[in-house]
Amino acid sequence: MRMTDLIAVKRDGGRLSTEQIDFMVQGYTRGEIPDYQMSAMCMAILLRGMDEQETLDMTMSMVRSGETIDLSPIQGLKADKHSTGGVGDKTSLVLCPMVAACGLKIAKMSGRGLGHTGGTIDKLESFPGFSVDISEEQFFENVNKIGIAIIGQTADLVPADKKIYALRDVTGTVPSIPLIVSSIMSKKLASGSDIIVLDVKCGSGAFMKTVDQARELAQGLTRIGRLAKRRCAAVITDMDQPLGHAVGNALEVKEAISVLRGEKEGDLLELCLTLGGLMLTEAGMAADLEAARALLLESIRSGAALRKLAEMVEAQGGDSRPVFQPELLPKAPVQLPVYAGRSGTVSRIQAEKVGLVSMHLGGGRVDKESPIDLSVGVVLEKKVGERVQAGDCLAVLHAPSQAKAEEAAELLKACFEFSDGEVEKPSFIKEIVR
Repeated sequence: MRMTDLIAVKRDGGRLSTEQIDFMVQGYTRGEIPDYQMSAMCMAILLRGMDEQETLDMTMSMVRSGETIDLSPIQGLKADKHSTGGVGDKTSLVLCPMVAACGLKIAKMSGRGLGHTGGTIDKLESFPGFSVDISEEQFFENVNKIGIAIIGQTADLVPADKKIYALRDVTGTVPSIPLIVSSIMSKKLASGSDIIVLDVKCGSGAFMKTVDQARELAQGLTRIGRLAKRRCAAVITDMDQPLGHAVGNALEVKEAISVLRGEKEGDLLELCLTLGGLMLTEAGMAADLEAARALLLESIRSGAALRKLAEMVEAQGGDSRPVFQPELLPKAPVQLPVYAGRSGTVSRIQAEKVGLVSMHLGGGRVDKESPIDLSVGVVLEKKVGERVQAGDCLAVLHAPSQAKAEEAAELLKACFEFSDGEVEKPSFIKEIVR
């Protein structure tokens, strides 16, 4: 078998067999197939596509390229969640404790933030002492005992994805739906959970800019999940403005805590109720989404979800006091309000640019080795559809210095757009794909 022949098959619109795909994925992972040949294949896939069987074969071959996590030592069904990435996305901090408080096990691997998108692991490290590097045995024990653990991804999990994604990133082949599906699902399947729910973002702050693109991705993800014998569902959600109000690590933790305390409603809570509802119904723990929603809301009302977050933080070596006293979380030395220069209705908040403002303050990474400041970021006071008067506060910057805050203020003002008339608030949950 020769890689040049496989490239020609795909270039001419043909389909690759299971054996051919496995030859390609394993050979590239071992370094036997050079970058230039894999680059040509990725471009051929981008232009010609892959059918469902090819995408499944690609996904499963990538799973086999490294270690897989056997979750059988954990009793009962295990659930996991994935987001395609966005600004202000602190969903896991609310969703996972809620679902665990309802009795469904959460055994989750999460990543760190890069660029304008934040990472769950960084946010959790706002709790002093919290460790994502616990042993596999401790991971299993924590989930069995308290129902939840969130750890970092291991270096040996799906090495094929790391190599292929790095290549796609520099060859203009990132937008290929089959390659995105195999990248996401290979990691989720290798992580071992029985139930996988996916939050597929669409809009200006997301990779998928339109609902149609997001739907194509969501359908591809759920189909591959089902073919791999997992219980799988997806939600398409809006990312034309940041999720919730806070953007920045400790600030997002504080907002998540306020939702778990029942103090805050809005798009973040709605997303967690929808994703959590899918988890519980797929697990057979609720008859429908309405019944699941009632269980999840009760976990907030009773305080069980908040206590579950504290239990997880403590079990992973962290100081849980900030769960009940959020003022103990890291706090930036400067808070600078940003005021509206005109009256009108907020018509748009450019999510990606807000993320870049937080990154400019030190809340994000330029590369994987960059240090981050957990205390900095942005808290939005106004969102799309809300009326403002000139001089009203649009947002508060949390910055390491006055100079940094003033620089960021000009950048943040440019993120807001206004209309003289009424602006309809965008629907947040666009679609559910099962």
